[in-house]
Amino acid sequence: MFFLRQLRKLKLPPRMLAQFYTAIIESILTSSITVWYAGATVRDRLRLQRIVHAAEKVIGCRLPSIQNLYISRTRRCAGRITADPSHPGHGLFSPLPSGRRLRSIRTKTSRYMNSFFPSAIRLLNTK
Repeated sequence: MFFLRQLRKLKLPPRMLAQFYTAIIESILTSSITVWYAGATVRDRLRLQRIVHAAEKVIGCRLPSIQNLYISRTRRCAGRITADPSHPGHGLFSPLPSGRRLRSIRTKTSRYMNSFFPSAIRLLNTK
């Protein structure tokens, strides 16, 4: 955020500030987001969203929320897994007989329930 504010002081246009945010800050915030977001607490998610909101104020334009970034990246990652039959997790994305939804994975612990594969299947089933 410090560098973003410094760039704003140099009177860079909002488009360049948004590019800087996407390249630097957003990439740090969302590193491995598909793995850790489903297991994050509400408090942690709100803290991250607060950073995005502060960047919106500095830049002066709307930015995608952390949840929207998680949804888009998880769908993209799950789409790649379902398209690649040689992927080790390909068999976990098995469709139900109707063909419209995926079979959910039975989990015994909340830790596994909040991991990537079950949360990706839940996300894909709620289109």
